[in-house]
Amino acid sequence: MISSNDFRSGVTIELDGSVWRVVEFLHVKPGKGSAFVRTKLKNVQSGNVVERTFRAGETVPQASIEKRTMQHTYKEGDQYVFMDMETFEEATIPPNKIGDRVKFIKEGMEVNIVFWNDQVLEVELPTSVILEVTETDPGVKGDTATGGSKPAIVETGAQIMVPLFISIGERIKVDTRDGSYLGRE
Repeated sequence: MISSNDFRSGVTIELDGSVWRVVEFLHVKPGKGSAFVRTKLKNVQSGNVVERTFRAGETVPQASIEKRTMQHTYKEGDQYVFMDMETFEEATIPPNKIGDRVKFIKEGMEVNIVFWNDQVLEVELPTSVILEVTETDPGVKGDTATGGSKPAIVETGAQIMVPLFISIGERIKVDTRDGSYLGRE
């Protein structure tokens, strides 16, 4: 159990049979009446965001989540299979649990998988990955880093906007949060 006075950003709690992460919190002490905590909570499973008010000192169950480092081993149909590097157990995860960042997962990549009651809640990718460019328009002499950008397809099938000088076969660093080009590797 955790008291509403101990809420901080990132704390996970259980409400109505779901796991919620505290996004924002504000302790309010009005001139009249008792103090309360106004929070913005995000449902970890569905992504819904709600605002909820708790009395000061009210206790709620804290979600016991477990984070394991697992490696993507292969893809079976549309499911992604990850293996725990310590116990060698496998977890099969559908792409909707991973979200739109699924386009940056390649074989052998290590990710953090968050479990709650042996259910997969979310898959946390590293903030940046190195991918090889498989398709793009050829670079022309005189193309510079500040001259503009062009679309490129990387080894995982994702389309990324890259500078004009990038050519096929180059390895680039990509931000997994927004899919932006970070540089050459």
